Amino acid sequence: MTNDRVSQVAADAQASAAPREKKVSLGWIRSASVVAGVALLFIVFSVLTSSFYAPSNLLDILLQSSINAMIAVGMTLVVMARGIDLSVGSVVGLTSMITASLLPQNFLLGIVAGIVLGVLCGLINGILIAKLKLPDFIVTLGMLSIYRGAALIFTDGKPIYGIDATFRAIFAGDVGGIPTPVILALAIALLAFLVVRYTAFGEQIIAVGGNEEAARLAGINIDRVKICVYAISGLLATFAGFVLIGRIGAAEPIGGAGFELQAIGAAVIGGASLFGGEGNPLGALVGALTLGAMQNGLTLLNVPSFWQLVATGVVVIVAVFADQVTRKRR
Repeated sequence: MTNDRVSQVAADAQASAAPREKKVSLGWIRSASVVAGVALLFIVFSVLTSSFYAPSNLLDILLQSSINAMIAVGMTLVVMARGIDLSVGSVVGLTSMITASLLPQNFLLGIVAGIVLGVLCGLINGILIAKLKLPDFIVTLGMLSIYRGAALIFTDGKPIYGIDATFRAIFAGDVGGIPTPVILALAIALLAFLVVRYTAFGEQIIAVGGNEEAARLAGINIDRVKICVYAISGLLATFAGFVLIGRIGAAEPIGGAGFELQAIGAAVIGGASLFGGEGNPLGALVGALTLGAMQNGLTLLNVPSFWQLVATGVVVIVAVFADQVTRKRR
């Protein structure tokens, strides 16, 4: 199978009855709408509370959004392949516990073990879905409980304190005043964007998500693509876990609870279609920033956390509705 053939399948997967010019135009309109929405959000909160646009608070928003952004990039790739990963929050908790327990014994071993475990969790998800043809929702929902249970069993439900200072400096420090998590999240999103935009693997993800049968007929290894995107999702969840324990200085077996919903929300807000075949890893950054800014602004306005959850859900539903409308117009 030539790269030209793969590119053609990817293009066909994104094609619709509407002319190409209209499809591109609608895509740009949606991207511009997301950016405009973020800008409007910042303007509104800046008007409602003067402390929102303080440099220190804006930096806090970036820092708070970085963990979700990393996970959302992996989630975007999974969603583009027409999948879903509900286990990422539990992967954060499990890999964090393993890494934290090994750091005192061997610094490098702790990091490597966490990375290997995260990838392994993703591989298990992908194999169950691709090879056994099990529904992705059910598989990842089940693994959510299994990985979380494993983390609780590992330390009998007790947190691990005293995270290595060097580890914290690497994953929760700063470079020139810019928090390391922000730099890491941006680098991950940029690398994922380049992979999706300029590599055959990126075209295969689009093709599989857009029209799996057409991709299969074109010679694309569907199983390999699915397994790979879930492995990447597990890897990025691990990095998010590193940042989490680096920031708080401790690892908790329940760490990462609820992160999967935040990541799905950021991916969808950033332009990933739950119908597959469309998405932008850089958009995941915008989605994470949107949710982070909204939560930060509502907190400054003393809005109860319960209502913040409601607001987050509303934003995600609106994003899905916008996706539906955009697809119908193509």
